[in-house]
Amino acid sequence: MRMLRASLASFLMLVTGAAFSQTPAAGASTYPAKPIRMILPFAGGTELIGRMVGGKLSPMLGQQVVPDPRFGASGNIGWEAAAKAAPDGYTLVMGAVPLLTNPHLNPRVAYDPLQSFAPIALLATIPNIVVVHPSVPARTLRELLQIARTSPGKLAYGSGGVGSANHLAAEFMQSLAKVRFTHVPYKSATFALTGAMSGDVDLVIVVVSSAVSYINTGRMRGLAVLDTRRNASAPQVPTSAEAGMPQLVAVNWYALLAPAGTPRAIVERLNAESVRVMGTPETRASLTAMGGTPAPGTPEQTAEFLRAEYARWGKVIREANIKAE
Repeated sequence: MRMLRASLASFLMLVTGAAFSQTPAAGASTYPAKPIRMILPFAGGTELIGRMVGGKLSPMLGQQVVPDPRFGASGNIGWEAAAKAAPDGYTLVMGAVPLLTNPHLNPRVAYDPLQSFAPIALLATIPNIVVVHPSVPARTLRELLQIARTSPGKLAYGSGGVGSANHLAAEFMQSLAKVRFTHVPYKSATFALTGAMSGDVDLVIVVVSSAVSYINTGRMRGLAVLDTRRNASAPQVPTSAEAGMPQLVAVNWYALLAPAGTPRAIVERLNAESVRVMGTPETRASLTAMGGTPAPGTPEQTAEFLRAEYARWGKVIREANIKAE
């Protein structure tokens, strides 16, 4: 009887050991075995880039990457859904600037931007640009800041609302330059740009693709691209670094994420395929038309980028005492 019990115990240990040996990495060799959903928390650039990347990933992975728009609440609806999803590689989500700024503005969001997600790859960046109405006498960023320094609050800037990416970029600029503009919030960045074109406000900071046609036709004047290099869609506009403000970098970024706990082998597979997608001539041409550039990296580089952006914009929000409305 003792020998029978010993044999049974040995058998159970072998079965248990075999079960636990089926690690996520081992299971990843058959990934993906079914369609993958990609949650899109925003319309605009986030949706466009997400759909473009998902469409190109599908044939590479051998399964459809199905877009799942979850718009609303400044992206929180989509990110909260992704944070709660099973970490099995069959739910992906697009990350963008508000993923990192929303928790600073509203601590009640139901996700942690750095802990609830597994970074896969930073896909692309599209820089912001400072544009002014032609009636504004400044022809450079230095001149604009000098006017603001001499006459605090005289110049007004429009934004897409309190806590929006272009509002934070303007607050960042004011903080670095030690100047003050008057803030006029609109319902969206598009309305803010329209307000600047009509002369209701003096300036606005918007994504470069939104402003380039108005710059080219003379309806707006571009003063500085808020990036480390000039943008191909507006090569005549100098960078903030050229204007003497190298720290003034404010880009819209787009990253591919998965729920935290997604197996490492799956993350690496998705990263490798995403890097391939961003390197194709078709993708590069599409991004150039949007004023963007590919920015793929490793999962570790993506995580480092997210941590740095989270800290930087958190500091801006705290120092300006910005609260969600």
